[in-house]
Amino acid sequence: MKKLALLMLLFAAVTLRVNAQGQDDFTRTPKGDLCKKLTNNPGDKIKVNDVVTFDIIQKTEKDSLLGSTYMMGHPVKIQIQPSQNASDMMDVFPLLAAQDSAFVKVPTDSLFNGHDDQRPPFLPKGSYLIYLVKIHRVQSLNDAIAEKNKVLDSMRVAETPNEGKYIADHKLTPKTTTSGLKYFITKPSIKRKPLAGDTIQVNYTGHTLDGKVFDSSIAEDAQKAGLNQPGRHYEPYEFVVGTGAVIKGWDEGLLLLNEGSKAEFIIPSNLAYGSEGSGDIGPFATLVFDVELVKIKPGNRNISAESKDAEDMPLMHDIGFNPFLGKTNATSNFRTSPKPNGKLLRQLPIHSQVYIFSPKEVNGFCKAIDIKTGKIGWINRKSVTFTGKAQIDEKSEFRSTGKSTSYDPEVVIKNSSNKNITLIVGDKSFSLNPNSTIKNTIKPGNKYYVASSPGVIPKSGYQTFSSNMGYEWSFWIVVKP
Repeated sequence: MKKLALLMLLFAAVTLRVNAQGQDDFTRTPKGDLCKKLTNNPGDKIKVNDVVTFDIIQKTEKDSLLGSTYMMGHPVKIQIQPSQNASDMMDVFPLLAAQDSAFVKVPTDSLFNGHDDQRPPFLPKGSYLIYLVKIHRVQSLNDAIAEKNKVLDSMRVAETPNEGKYIADHKLTPKTTTSGLKYFITKPSIKRKPLAGDTIQVNYTGHTLDGKVFDSSIAEDAQKAGLNQPGRHYEPYEFVVGTGAVIKGWDEGLLLLNEGSKAEFIIPSNLAYGSEGSGDIGPFATLVFDVELVKIKPGNRNISAESKDAEDMPLMHDIGFNPFLGKTNATSNFRTSPKPNGKLLRQLPIHSQVYIFSPKEVNGFCKAIDIKTGKIGWINRKSVTFTGKAQIDEKSEFRSTGKSTSYDPEVVIKNSSNKNITLIVGDKSFSLNPNSTIKNTIKPGNKYYVASSPGVIPKSGYQTFSSNMGYEWSFWIVVKP
């Protein structure tokens, strides 16, 4: 905190000095950012594709602190890419070299282009966001990848011995499933077990092998661990089990428990957050969860199309997510709901290309995207001929932006293309105009996403969203079907 206080004093002094000099000493980037270098270190300037490690402080023109990597406790590392708009600051980095510092002004109008109704009062039209940037390290992409792979490899090799040591140190004798999940019952129950598709309520506390608690649904446990979760409502976590709404270890383990029972799960990283990690959870981290299966609500496994309209149906819960591409084999009706008399969106000509969310049918219909228009609806499965599996991104398109003040994950969605797009994240849908940005929150958990746009093959993948974390997603690639 002392370091941050000194930096804030320095920032204030720099701001006064720079404001006194006016904007004549600033370099204006092509996208409209203003950059004032505070140092001029020798060495090569940063290039596109370089990987840069830096600290950054963000403030308003009235000196209100909005964010700081110093408060996060570590710098950020990003790959430099061609700038899409002023807010990404990608045109600023090529002006700097390793160990340089800079004072940057970003026009807020670039953030709210097309979404002025979302502009907060403290960022009026014509105002700037102020950044103090300190470059620590610049690496070529190949060097950064090699360094990351070396670190990840050491973590991967150490995971199994670390798990074994935890079990030995705590004198545990867990059962092990074929997937590698380890568990033992701490409070048995004779009530029923859940089935995939049931809604369940779970109390839990999760910690790493070294005992660090990273999340809990129990107020007493969170307080004891010193967790700071502003806005958190401490109550059992409710979700539909066996549908991919949570990490694999939970989906598997909770189906083994009876209602009212308690257990400890020891979940290897391949059933949790893998080589990427999530928030405070590092790569190749085995996780330990103390769980209680509080309640089971039987799922509706025979979905009634008469009782729900398509737009209200949570896709992951009802039909799963196993997308493929297809073409209509006849003129086909594209409807708003999975029933023959559902509202007609349009008639699809023969050989129209469609993206099917899942081969699982609801009354003979499949949830689909009409690729020509980007519209989402339902189509009779018999009208579609399979043409190929849809590509699912192995690495999520979402980028973590660090800690957030909101318990529910905050998501900034940027449409840097010249097309209207729709982004589906689990059971939430967002619509964006060309070259626009929106900000919203979603519930924590592992979710699929699909981005659709007229004339574009949808992009899809998975992302785990952690509480008290921020994420950013950008769309600019246009691929003709």
